[in-house]
Parts: sequence; C-alpha cells; structure tokens
Amino acid sequence: MRARIYQPARNAMTSGMAKTRKWVLDYAPASTREVDPLMGWTSSSDTQTQVRLKFDTKEEALDYAEAHGIEAELCEPHKRKPNLRPRGYGENFATDRRGPWTH
Repeated sequence: MRARIYQPARNAMTSGMAKTRKWVLDYAPASTREVDPLMGWTSSSDTQTQVRLKFDTKEEALDYAEAHGIEAELCEPHKRKPNLRPRGYGENFATDRRGPWTH
C-alpha cells in the first residue's frame, strides 16, 4: 500500500490557518475509477481512498506508517510568513488613533 503524509494547506477562501496544524495520511488509489453506464456515477472497488488519518505530529504519522507496513511519501509543507499586524483588526476602530481612518 502506498500513502502520502502531508500537512493540508489553508482554505483559499479565508485568511485563517484553521485545520492546517495536523498531519494527514491519505492512501493512494489502488484501482481506477469506472463510470456506471446506466446512472453515470463514478465508482471504484478500492475503499482505502476513503480513509484519511490525522495525526498531531509528523513523527506520529511516520511511526504509524512504519508500524503497519505502509510505504509512505512525506510531503513537507511550504510555510508562509504570518501576516500579523501589531494591534490587529481592532486598530481600525480604536479611539486613540493618531490619524484619520481612510480606505
């Protein structure tokens, strides 16, 4: 069995970093998907692709893969620089502003 261990990227629709701290182990598909001729649904006989395991650390994920004989490929995340302002969003509405607030 082949699997991929990675840290998920943040959602492109938000600026938050929720659900990106944990490490995920996803299995690679072992068989191709087929289209049902009558209904047009896509199906596969491989049920391992539905399994997604989450771990707190990279080491836990690697240890799990090694203990269960899973050939795992590790994908290191691309870290971005945090976008933190000194006082945050509340600064826009502070009463002690030094200058006028403009868009």
